[in-house]
Amino acid sequence: MLADPPSAPTDLSDRDVWVFDLDNTLYPAECDLFAEIDQRMTDFVARFLHLERTEARALQKKYYAEHGTTLNGLMTLHGMDPADFLAHVHEIDLSPLPRDPSLADAITGLPGRKYVYTNGSRVHVDRVTKYMGLSQVFDGAFAIEDSAYTPKPAQSSYDAFCSKFAIRPERAVFFEDLARNLAPAHGMGFVTVLVQSDKDWSHEPEAARPAGIGDDHPPHIDYVTDDLTRFLRGLTRMTIRREPHA
Repeated sequence: MLADPPSAPTDLSDRDVWVFDLDNTLYPAECDLFAEIDQRMTDFVARFLHLERTEARALQKKYYAEHGTTLNGLMTLHGMDPADFLAHVHEIDLSPLPRDPSLADAITGLPGRKYVYTNGSRVHVDRVTKYMGLSQVFDGAFAIEDSAYTPKPAQSSYDAFCSKFAIRPERAVFFEDLARNLAPAHGMGFVTVLVQSDKDWSHEPEAARPAGIGDDHPPHIDYVTDDLTRFLRGLTRMTIRREPHA
């Protein structure tokens, strides 16, 4: 496993597709935006299943760990229509998010195509990328609706993503904050980059926690970074230096 550039980019010279998860990847986990989403999920589960909040939260986390998303658990086990859930949990205040032109510049500077691939909704992708000034840097987005609500890390979700955008995994790099979501990508041929933070994720199910600084990482992780912009800038500098000799 390797860390941030400058050592990393030399191994990515043949990659020209760049795939980014959304939450806690394109924006720093320290923004704590997902905490609001998390609480709204608990509210929805409590109301939908007529449970006390403590019981609803435990069930929410169980479904997240076992079904990839709370949404998938509710659909699979309770026949829930996803529309109301997605509308409720993503109706959040975006003001904690950074507006960082340097991130937009770093993504724009990468060669080839760029995509967002998330277990969140299309509306959530649109709102977050527009707020952060990133909506124009991507060639497309793949949200939970595009996989018929089957989330990462289910293999069928990755297959649907690659099919929609005609992506060859051996040409692509995948950025994600959940190690378990990078396992299928690595098996398909993606280069995997785990985006970590120093946020305390101990309240999340152990098998489904976002990456923390200092955590041990499984062998399907190729690179690790705690600063996405810095990592991408390193890639861009190496790409520019390589071009005259390509």
